[in-house]
Order: sequence, then structure tokens, then C-alpha cells
Amino acid sequence: MADQEIQTRVKSVLEDPSAQQVSRVYANAFLDAAAAAGVDNPLEELASFIDDVLSAFPEFEQLLLSGIVNRDEKLGLIKRVVGPNGSEFFANFLRVLAQHDRLELLDLILSESRTLHDERTGKKRVQVKSAVPLSDDAIQKIHNHLNETFPFEPIIESEVDASLLGGLVIRVDDQVYDSSLRTRMKQLQATLRERGVHEIQSGRDRFSHPEGD
Repeated sequence: MADQEIQTRVKSVLEDPSAQQVSRVYANAFLDAAAAAGVDNPLEELASFIDDVLSAFPEFEQLLLSGIVNRDEKLGLIKRVVGPNGSEFFANFLRVLAQHDRLELLDLILSESRTLHDERTGKKRVQVKSAVPLSDDAIQKIHNHLNETFPFEPIIESEVDASLLGGLVIRVDDQVYDSSLRTRMKQLQATLRERGVHEIQSGRDRFSHPEGD
């Protein structure tokens, strides 16, 4: 019963359109506080906490994100678990989230923090899909080409999609550059279909208006 309530609560929060805006506010504050405290790479500790702690210990995650665990109990968990093992800066950040009942936004805060950090450092994440895994040399060539094309330093996030058959699909923000074989085959199919329809229509026109009429 409790597990079901926790899962429903987290899902509803992540689907809330305002959750991303709230997360961006906390992400900004997180990065600003890290810079003021001289923390070199705050994203590393946040990502490690989500991936290596919460994901590895779902019981702890459920307690920390549960709507039925009160604020003081969550602060106690942070003090006992994070305090002795994490940095004071990160523990303080978790305490702020707990005090404002925002711990369930940790995943979104990490995502927004990465985006903001990239913007602040003149970088941008670029998704590259290919039919087979790309070699380091191929990734470097793509990086160099994008770096010359766009006014930012690309961070390549490669992904394998066997349905592409060949070629690449590159996504920059909302722009998609598709050179995949699958897309080219679809374009060829559409062209042949259009050509066939045109030829059929031309034939109908000839039969409807025979020469000499």
C-alpha cells in the first residue's frame, strides 16, 4: 500500500508541467551555491547520489521520497546517511529540499542542473543516433564538425538504434538532422509512390482526351 502511494506521488510530480520550472529554480540555486562555496563539480555528487545510492537502495529512496514520512524524519535520514559520507555542501542542499518537500524533484533538478551548467560553460548536449556503436574516432569527427558548425562546444551523447539501418540522426535542441538509411528509404518510397500516382493520372488524362478529339 505504501509502495503504491509512493510510486503514484513521484509519477504525478514528474508529470506536473510546473515541476520542470520549479526544478530549474533549484538547479540555478544549486549551481550558484556551489560556485560561491568553491565546489568544483557539484553535478558529480548529485548524480552519484541518485545513481549509486537511491537506485541501489530502493527502500531508502522510498523513505526519502515518501509522502507519509514527515519532514523531521527525512532530515534525520539525511543526517545519518548523507552527513557522514557526503560533503557538507551536498547534505545542506538535501536538507533545503527536504524542508520544502521537494526531494522528489531530484531527477529533474539533476537534468536541469546539467542543462544550465552546459549553458554557463558554452556547451550543449547533442544526441547522436546510429545503427551500430560509433568508434571514438567517428565520435571525434562528429564533434569536430559540429564544433565548426554551431556556436557552442557539443557534448556528444551517442545512442544505438538498429532500426536506422545506417547513417545518423543528430538532434540539437528541437532541430533534428536525419541522414539515416531508413529515412532515405522512406523518402524514396514516397517519391516512387508520387511518381506512380502522377503516371496513373497522366494515363487517365490520355484516355479521357484521345488525340484527334
